[in-house]
Amino acid sequence: MAAESSEGEEEGKLTGGNQLLIVDEDLREMGKKAAWSVSSCKPGNGVSSLRDDNLETYWQSDGAQPHLVNIQFQKKVKLQLVVLYVDFKLDESYTPSKISIRAGDGFHNLKEIKTVELVKPTGWVYLSLSGNDPRETFVNTFMLQISVLSNHLNGRDTHVRQIKVYGPRPNPIPHQPFQFTSREFITYSSVR
Repeated sequence: MAAESSEGEEEGKLTGGNQLLIVDEDLREMGKKAAWSVSSCKPGNGVSSLRDDNLETYWQSDGAQPHLVNIQFQKKVKLQLVVLYVDFKLDESYTPSKISIRAGDGFHNLKEIKTVELVKPTGWVYLSLSGNDPRETFVNTFMLQISVLSNHLNGRDTHVRQIKVYGPRPNPIPHQPFQFTSREFITYSSVR
């Protein structure tokens, strides 16, 4: 699993954040396969600012809460981790304090899978999508929605600097219960 997101974590509350993005090698970034949209934005601070790999830019909402980021996939994907970059030191009242993550087939049947409170976060915040059951390591979905329910200091609009979504890396050889580590073994792994 990825490095934990915080200095302290207790029942859905996350504090701190990591300055470096550290993700396990068995996960891959899935955001490039999705269509991204937001509920509202200020001109020049739209959805492209969430995906430009620049921590100086940010999406800024413009309107009533909740503020939504919608991530839609053409086919069902397995998602395991959502990582957000937020910065309380720079954004203050624009920093999200309560976030809900929902998943489903589309807008009509989204179900909340996680709600998290952020306490003055600065850096990358890791939100695992795995359930309480150890067998539930990922969410299989067409759509993920990240909802900013409230901001620090009762702020109205929100700033989120980056969002990344990760899923498990597929086994290179289908229907094989284990993975070979060298090219030579992979070459001779099947009988012709």
